[in-house]
Amino acid sequence: MMRPASLPAPTVPSLSAADEAALTDLFIRGTPANTLRAYERDLIYLAAWKQEAFGQPLAWPESETVALRFVTDHARDLGLAAGDDPGRRVAEALVAAGLRRSLDCPAPATLDRRIASWQTFHRMRNLVSPFEAPLVRQARAKARRAAARPRRPKSARPITRPLLDQLLATCDSTMRGLRDRAILSLGFASGGRRRSEITALRIEDIGTDDFAGQGILWLRLLETKTTAKGTAPRLVLKGRAARAVMGWMLALGAEEGPLFRPISKAGRPLARGLAPDAIRTILVHRLALAGLPPDHASPHGLRSGFLTQAALDGAPIQAAMRLSLHRSVAQAQRYYDDVEITGNPATDLLG
Repeated sequence: MMRPASLPAPTVPSLSAADEAALTDLFIRGTPANTLRAYERDLIYLAAWKQEAFGQPLAWPESETVALRFVTDHARDLGLAAGDDPGRRVAEALVAAGLRRSLDCPAPATLDRRIASWQTFHRMRNLVSPFEAPLVRQARAKARRAAARPRRPKSARPITRPLLDQLLATCDSTMRGLRDRAILSLGFASGGRRRSEITALRIEDIGTDDFAGQGILWLRLLETKTTAKGTAPRLVLKGRAARAVMGWMLALGAEEGPLFRPISKAGRPLARGLAPDAIRTILVHRLALAGLPPDHASPHGLRSGFLTQAALDGAPIQAAMRLSLHRSVAQAQRYYDDVEITGNPATDLLG
């Protein structure tokens, strides 16, 4: 993978050009593709923000003054600020450029992510980040508390079995229908896979040896958000999900390459793979065909829906986690808690 042109190259004093090139290559190969894309988006935003705020490009290392201004500009609702407020003026320019959604105070997680990216860019250049300064650290802590808000779910609702069945019912026997049925079935039944995990699958990652005799497919994930490259376990796919994926593979007729691919207007699969964002487009399309609004569910609903359905069916949380690959029991337990509380006898005290 080539390094995006806008990302800062790692630099260390006294290294030769060849050594710096090797270090750059090491950073790229050791960083997941999704993370690289996120870094590039954050770098574009940071550069645009500083240009609007100070009329200057990013500096390496950046000053504490700039870091402090960035925190304060992103820790308040600028829609309530006066029209001549410098922070509001910058935010309006970023909104006009399509780099910011609104003048509302960004979520603390968004601020934390952009600052984390900025700190990473400094480490890549072997520089101390200004966000480590005591005053800036204190401002970040104050901003986090001031902007505290209830945690919002990633999906409007979990895609549990009844909703999944509604979506699958819209999938016909065309190439697009076969593909979408396979994507939704695999995404749910293999443990609630993330978009990037689904689109990264290749035909070579699907083991079919046990399908004829047992109706089982085996999935090999290269890496996930919670597992390093080469350490993700094989996952099993059974029943309707296995048949849906096998049906798609037989229709595709390819022996290697991306498992899930775009479909042309003529109904032919293309050679390239799907981008992760395509999963959202496919889901919105299936929701519309099922007579549901586009915001009824999001791709993360496949993941939350798997755990919710596991809880509804009484599956042990440890068994569900072996497929979902959650590392934290506490994180997975949230889905079980939402289900189990409805069966708590203490909720029926009033009758």
